[in-house]
Amino acid sequence: MPKALVIRAAGTNCDIEVCHGFELAGATSELVHLDTLIRQPQLLDSADIVAFPGGFSYGDDVASGRIFAMKLRERLWPALRAAVDRGSPMIGICNGFQVLVQVGLLPGPGYGEVWSETAPQQSLSLAQNVGGRYVCRWVPVHYEERSVCLWTKGMSGLGSADTRLLPVGHGEGRLAPIDEATIPKLEANGQVVVRYQDNYNGSALAVAGVCDRSGRIFGLMPHPDRYLAWNRHPFWTRLNRSDRQGDAPGLRMFKNAVEAVRHAPV
Repeated sequence: MPKALVIRAAGTNCDIEVCHGFELAGATSELVHLDTLIRQPQLLDSADIVAFPGGFSYGDDVASGRIFAMKLRERLWPALRAAVDRGSPMIGICNGFQVLVQVGLLPGPGYGEVWSETAPQQSLSLAQNVGGRYVCRWVPVHYEERSVCLWTKGMSGLGSADTRLLPVGHGEGRLAPIDEATIPKLEANGQVVVRYQDNYNGSALAVAGVCDRSGRIFGLMPHPDRYLAWNRHPFWTRLNRSDRQGDAPGLRMFKNAVEAVRHAPV
């Protein structure tokens, strides 16, 4: 059975939901504190999937995800790079997405480049929402058909507009590339995965989530871990019965990753 390692820190508050998502998807989950992982980096060696949940790690005192990311870069990059090299899927949700872009795991190296011995330079950031306020609600999204992301495989035409919603909860979720050429390059590579339909936070080209060039490492600001069952939808009793067939979109993402691990070449 695939094993998911879920990494938390002080202030992380969505870790149990992420563990639950993997368990519903058919994996086992192990919740580990970042400081424990720094002392025992070999824990990453046995992980088939690695997850960075949402919340407010270290109180977001310096900036959202900054302290968590710096600890990863300085103390765990060799172990993370080894996990990348062996093809372990990774996901960063909300605060976890903020962490992954600051570590350099997203969007990762470009075509013709390889993962280096040191963490890559940051090329994306997640800045304050354009309205300057924390936003907590369900938002309409679009899954890109051309995306190479394994986490959202088969989801581009899933359900109706009413079901293509995801919950968000963040104050610093506006995707802002450091270089204007970054997003067009990601689009050309199929690395843009999810877009906002209303772009409430002002993200560049309405991008809500991106993956690395392999499609295995995925980060997004919305919370699939809060949409593991249809009855979590804000008006689920009014959805057409046909729209509630199969798994809820959040669970579908977790299942896609677990199935990818199960069917990966040995």
